[in-house]
Amino acid sequence: MAQQRALPQSKETLLQSYNKRLKDDIKSIMDNFTEIIKTAKIEDETQVSRATQGEQDNYEMHVRAANIVRAGESLMKLVSDLKQFLILNDFPSVNEAIDQRNQQLRALQEECDRKLIALRDEISIDLYELEEEYYSSSSSLCEANDLPLCEAYWRLDLDTDSADGLSAPLLASPEPSAGPLQAVAPAHSHAGGPGPTEHA
Repeated sequence: MAQQRALPQSKETLLQSYNKRLKDDIKSIMDNFTEIIKTAKIEDETQVSRATQGEQDNYEMHVRAANIVRAGESLMKLVSDLKQFLILNDFPSVNEAIDQRNQQLRALQEECDRKLIALRDEISIDLYELEEEYYSSSSSLCEANDLPLCEAYWRLDLDTDSADGLSAPLLASPEPSAGPLQAVAPAHSHAGGPGPTEHA
């Protein structure tokens, strides 16, 4: 039982010392300030001359003011010691502060995740609409060079077949009149042979 109360007893002793320092410093400030006010009072003439009494009062006021300053610095040091004591020994408060900070950071993370997901969805919708607009406009204005390779070859084959279909009747039409074509050929050969004899 004594071992279990060892740590709390040391803490209690430390807190009691802090309390004693606080009371002593406050009492020192109050006493010195009261004596400074008393020295400011004008007394009747005594055996000591006024000049000597003034110098003595001035010196006493400086000393008591220095005591007030020292007590104030001691109080500031006491505040620093109390903060350090709380930081090092108040584990429940420290754990509570850590838990609160973790909750704040988790809430911030969830909010950022929600905003990022919403932004991703908006960007996906916009990209989908832009792709539809792009492909719909390009499909109405595209040429054979802008088409995919397979579709370009398909259209090229169609154009070739249509050209062959148009040229076939032109080649087949001279067949009924094969006679004049054959008659023209001898005339051309005759012009090449006896022509010079006639001109001669």
